[in-house]
Amino acid sequence: MRELVRTNDIVLVSAVGALLDGANIHHLVLDQNMSIIEGSLGVLPRRILVHEDDAIEARQLLTDAGLSHELRGDD
Repeated sequence: MRELVRTNDIVLVSAVGALLDGANIHHLVLDQNMSIIEGSLGVLPRRILVHEDDAIEARQLLTDAGLSHELRGDD
């Protein structure tokens, strides 16, 4: 799995998820339930991961959507 985006912005998490769903790219959102621990303050970032095989396509999709500034560095 490759980390695509890490953000505290739940709207961005939703938007990226919708883009990936629309392109049939399976993804996982990690740490979304951490709000129980943090008290819904939005302090802990959520991470969006995609499979290695889909990473290039997913990065291009977000770049085309104008979200390249949100992408994590490509290891």
